[in-house]
Amino acid sequence: MSGVIVDAHHHLWRGDYPWLAEPGLEPIRRDYTVADLRRVLDGSGVRATVLVEGGLCAAEETAGFLATAAATPEIAGVVGWVSLADPDIAATLERYRSLPGGELLVGLRDQVQGVADPAFLARADVRANLAAIGAAGLACDLVVRAHQLPACAAAAAATPGTAFVLDHLGKPRIDAGGLAEWRELVAPLAACPNVSAKLSGLLTEAGPGWTGEAVRPFVEEALELFGPERLMIGSDWPVCELVASYRQALEVMGECLAGVSGDERARIHAGTAIDVYGLKLRAP
Repeated sequence: MSGVIVDAHHHLWRGDYPWLAEPGLEPIRRDYTVADLRRVLDGSGVRATVLVEGGLCAAEETAGFLATAAATPEIAGVVGWVSLADPDIAATLERYRSLPGGELLVGLRDQVQGVADPAFLARADVRANLAAIGAAGLACDLVVRAHQLPACAAAAAATPGTAFVLDHLGKPRIDAGGLAEWRELVAPLAACPNVSAKLSGLLTEAGPGWTGEAVRPFVEEALELFGPERLMIGSDWPVCELVASYRQALEVMGECLAGVSGDERARIHAGTAIDVYGLKLRAP
């Protein structure tokens, strides 16, 4: 896969999503469509993408994304939404897979970052659903904050048959220089062989005054903890537009990875995402 780039994390949404009403999100409070995606992909070198649920927390969004992916060759897979407390997750997965584009469902995630209960991921029903996701051949994305990483590690260790993907490296406080604290929290999760991580969303965590040098230590620590074989890149577009362009989000990661070998870069740029999500790249 040398030279192939897969953007393993981006979104599409409508401007009326409730969370977009929060102060400070005005720059991205609009519709983002396939036409917008194609505009930013043009000339970027990205061959394929993974479309991730956008925080609406609705099955209807996932259904729409699957249909969109079926009609959009650039989108190789969809990480849809599911409640990890769903009392009948098997029926939910069966329904998703029966929809147009259902074969492009490659993963699921819940908005765990917004859950206040620190014991949520230790609940018996949640653990059972995490296992069910793995049994269905799907990955489980973890969108969490740094303080939730220990609970994620315990859940991943207890569910070895499920492939977990840590989004945005667990949202470290790059803007506050929290490297040592984040490393201590993420290391037990990285020690679980069924966990991969995305080099995504880091410019947003660094804030408007981001620099490549501020982000680089977190990428280097991720390389040490996860290894290139369990890392993938993602733009987190259009969230990244709060602080940077699509091109900048990818270019900074490229700069941070300048010291890795060609084989390792190929793994991070595409191989990990293809393997973890079971992607099949389609001709545009």
